[in-house]
Amino acid sequence: MAASKIAITLDNDMVKQLDLLVKSKTFPNRSKAIQEAVMEKLNRMQKSRLAQECAKLDPDFEQSLAEEGFKSELEEWPEY
Repeated sequence: MAASKIAITLDNDMVKQLDLLVKSKTFPNRSKAIQEAVMEKLNRMQKSRLAQECAKLDPDFEQSLAEEGFKSELEEWPEY
């Protein structure tokens, strides 16, 4: 995967906490810790957006679309 270098600014307390995570071998380095944090945030935002869009749907309308055509199909099937 291609990667790009960027510069970020973090407050001193955050850097200390980050360094403790690296020292305890939770992450191999600062860069990996920040990459994972950003990816986790992006994933949460994506899921949140999906949930917001799903909330806009009308369940009754969606159910009627899903079942559209089933009635005529069920009449054609032999009863067991």
